[in-house]
Amino acid sequence: MGRNEGACLICGEALEYFREAQEMECSICHKKYTGYASCRHGHYVCDRCHEEKGLGAIVEQCGKSTLKNPVSIIQAVMENPYIYMHGPEHHVLVGAALLTAYRNSGGQINLDAALREMESRGSGYPGGACGLWGCCGAAASAGMFVSIVTEATPLSSKPWALSNQMTARALDAIAGLGGPRCCKRNSFTAAKEAVLFTRKNLGIAMELPEKIQCGFSNENRQCLGKNCPYYGPGTDRRETDLKQAGFAR
Repeated sequence: MGRNEGACLICGEALEYFREAQEMECSICHKKYTGYASCRHGHYVCDRCHEEKGLGAIVEQCGKSTLKNPVSIIQAVMENPYIYMHGPEHHVLVGAALLTAYRNSGGQINLDAALREMESRGSGYPGGACGLWGCCGAAASAGMFVSIVTEATPLSSKPWALSNQMTARALDAIAGLGGPRCCKRNSFTAAKEAVLFTRKNLGIAMELPEKIQCGFSNENRQCLGKNCPYYGPGTDRRETDLKQAGFAR
């Protein structure tokens, strides 16, 4: 099934979120997990099944890219049908794109090994953490990027500080745009903040587009429309749709 506006991967219906975790069976692998969302028909897809094919696409495409612009890398990978409108695959995508652009801009890393490590770390970060934990996975992914390139550990001094500063900076920028969540908006924001942070603190100058424009607004039922800094021509949504959904401002 396609991206379907961030809806259920099984039937396409909108997802409903719970305030408390519930035990559910994944409709794909049929293993039982505790989760916070299903569609009204009771379909639940675990994070692993949701992101499995997308992670392969991320690692493969990033491993081949020669771009120095992480936002452009992110946008290209997002066109893959297994990178859904929303989902935990973005927790790997942001950091992977940053690692790729960092290497292509002169950063001294083993990209293949770094991408494998990014996949391992990012895939452990749960979907929905932006609302349930108060820490968006796109921001955490940017922090993972800095941790990997500086070889930070819990016992590090400056690398530990830089990794946490990166997450904090990205998270503050994401929070400043307001909700509801949008994995595209959050990914672009985290990557943009990481480029500025890396240039200042690590001395590697990655590139950014003159203007970041989202091409996925029509796939997002909760799109902020003109209130999103990345909204632009070609992604227009009727204001009545937003008002009826309760997200117009």
